[in-house]
Amino acid sequence: MARVISICNQKGGVGKTTTSVNLGAYLAALGRRVLLVDFDPQANASSALGLNPAATDLSIYHGIINAAPPEHIVRPTMLFNFHFTPAAPHLAGALVEFVNLPEREYFLRKFLNRIRHEYDYVLIDLPPSLSLLTVNGLVASDEVLIPVQAEYYSLEGLGQLLETVELIRVNLRHSLSVAGALVTMYNKNEKLSREVSKNLRRNFPYLVFKTEIPRSVALAEAPSFSKPIILYKPDSIGAIAYKNLAEELIAQEQSFDRVPEHGLISKDFGNFNVI
Repeated sequence: MARVISICNQKGGVGKTTTSVNLGAYLAALGRRVLLVDFDPQANASSALGLNPAATDLSIYHGIINAAPPEHIVRPTMLFNFHFTPAAPHLAGALVEFVNLPEREYFLRKFLNRIRHEYDYVLIDLPPSLSLLTVNGLVASDEVLIPVQAEYYSLEGLGQLLETVELIRVNLRHSLSVAGALVTMYNKNEKLSREVSKNLRRNFPYLVFKTEIPRSVALAEAPSFSKPIILYKPDSIGAIAYKNLAEELIAQEQSFDRVPEHGLISKDFGNFNVI
């Protein structure tokens, strides 16, 4: 049965889609069967894997409303064992269509329950907002992985995201755990990057991955070639970082208890000065 992991942060531009695509690619390269679910109406993950969202006849939207079976929606990528379900702009319509429906938080979960046994990992790329789509993604997941850009503003929204996770645990009685926080766009030569990483590791109440994703021109360029970094520039520092992250995640399968005793964020979280 797959580990279902949402890649989530309510702040945009922190590397959610980059992480979803490249982590999925390296998990597949390391022998795992992987499904990437693009659940963002902007459909950037679909574009990064070579699909034109505007020309997509069937997307994850059709899957969650039972308009098409999973086998008509899931598509292969250029990598063996790496599949994805595309998104399209009309996914945004679900926000209006679902609002008055019963069990509206469970549409994606019901869809994934039909196919998750076919994979080792299901990664869900969520939109940069707290909406019904985000709640659907979190309810469909076992865990949430949180990319955190190495800048001060990225820290500010983390407390709200952890509160959302706790609300889902309590109100929907869903045992969602935190796989960890991931420092992205890291520059070891910048004092701010080092301070943000140090503050996160000192005060975040869950795991912070050892791997730090660096700022990388190759990572920024790869989507324009419709390739994950493993196929675009596998020797780049960004590629090496995502390979290390995939290995860390796989290591959790046997050696890491993902549910901590306390999920409250430290009162000092985010409070630091850069001199």
